[in-house]
Amino acid sequence: MPDLPSPKDATEAALFAECWDAVLSYADLCTAGSTAAQELAAEAFALGLREVRAADAGAARGRRTPRLPAVPLMLTAVRTTAASWEAAGRGHRLDPDLRLWLNSDRAARYPGPPLHRPLALRGLKDLQEADAALLWLAEVEALPMVVVARRLGLDPAVVSEELDQVRTLFRDRCHRDHLDSPMDAVCRRYARLLHAVTRSTPPAEMPEDLSRHLATCEGCAEAAACLRLHGGGLPAALAGGVIGWGGLAYLERRRRAAEARLGARRPDTADAEGAEAAKGTGRARAVRGGLLAAAVALSALALAVSMMPFGGPAADTARGDAGRQPVADPGVLLPSHTPTSHTPTSTGPRTARSSGPASAHPSASAAPTRAGRKNPDPEPQGTSTATATTAGGGSPAPRTSAPAACRVHYEVSSQWPDGFQAAVTVTTTRSLDTWRLAWTFPDGQHVSQMWDATVAQNGSRVTATAADYNRSVPADGTLSFGFIGSWQGSNTAPRDFALNGHACARG
Repeated sequence: MPDLPSPKDATEAALFAECWDAVLSYADLCTAGSTAAQELAAEAFALGLREVRAADAGAARGRRTPRLPAVPLMLTAVRTTAASWEAAGRGHRLDPDLRLWLNSDRAARYPGPPLHRPLALRGLKDLQEADAALLWLAEVEALPMVVVARRLGLDPAVVSEELDQVRTLFRDRCHRDHLDSPMDAVCRRYARLLHAVTRSTPPAEMPEDLSRHLATCEGCAEAAACLRLHGGGLPAALAGGVIGWGGLAYLERRRRAAEARLGARRPDTADAEGAEAAKGTGRARAVRGGLLAAAVALSALALAVSMMPFGGPAADTARGDAGRQPVADPGVLLPSHTPTSHTPTSTGPRTARSSGPASAHPSASAAPTRAGRKNPDPEPQGTSTATATTAGGGSPAPRTSAPAACRVHYEVSSQWPDGFQAAVTVTTTRSLDTWRLAWTFPDGQHVSQMWDATVAQNGSRVTATAADYNRSVPADGTLSFGFIGSWQGSNTAPRDFALNGHACARG
């Protein structure tokens, strides 16, 4: 199995993070097995990287040439690499339908003379690279506008307006390129009519003779797909015109992946969680007030008992109760406070887990101190005026468990009969100088390759450790990596995620 590309600098790492998932997804469509898909993707990524570096070197010397944005450039590299496999006698590893396409006249259009290339490919190349990237990410990759804005460094408030302007600009470029294409007199007449029909707002009704012509002329139908921007055909025109074979299948894959990501992170989730947190805060305040009053009453009762004269029935009662726990409902926890004095002893990382808002036994993991560190000693050190004890010095009330300081999003981006590709994103509330994420596979899955992290696996327990270039993570920041694994029988999502030894919630 081939090694994954190893980023050598920040620019290469950013390109890998942006494009590898798309490259592997298209390579999987082009090949007949998972091993071949990984080899094709790795070779194509290396080819695309050379093209990017050559273009950057030319731009540094003042010779800027039009080029596709990163993702479509890498996808065309997959197609070019597949063609080289076919020419070198390795075509048996490719999809049979792709081999037929590679040996047809359609495939010859893409590296052929510029005026004969697909119209969408020419129109996208004519745009500024930033505009072309905006159009591709929104239309083909189907990313939410807020994600597109963040990736391209745009203002989320105006990114939709910019996209409308880029669509119009792309339409104008395609119209000009269509008129520049070699065509006979009939096609040229219909080309001007097509431009007039699609330019009106809203688009005018299609004349019957133009409709018949588009049903018989592939070049004019291709132009119509690019020009009718509000007819729903622009994503298909871009995918088919730029990628070529398998464009529609790739488009469908990216749509499903985008819907899965959106389903895992619904826009209203944060609002709902915030409202639920506000309700929980109100309930917690009410409970704390009631418990504080109960603690005061219990303290007064203990004081009264201690002041009663000895030798009588009251003294016997006090002596009989000296070894009992505080008189309180065992299902209700008294509020915990930061100890007045505490000397922690390090016994190694512990994982705090809780099935409810508080732990029901003093042996549960201790709550974090105000400095944000976990208390390795489950027994409280010091005293608290709000903690009820018995007259004989019984045990203090147990503390509540700390909420998880990190949240993990795990997604299987593609899967085949004996393997799968997954992506992991972790959001941490604390800044990290380095990180180590561990999890458990319930079905015996095995990680074979990983990028943006180094992997170690012991049985079902997997540990991913930060790479040299992504060790530091700011507070409320994210870290991400991906991997390829194998599975047999079932591929259930992993459990028991822990970041640097502390449990993470799934989200």
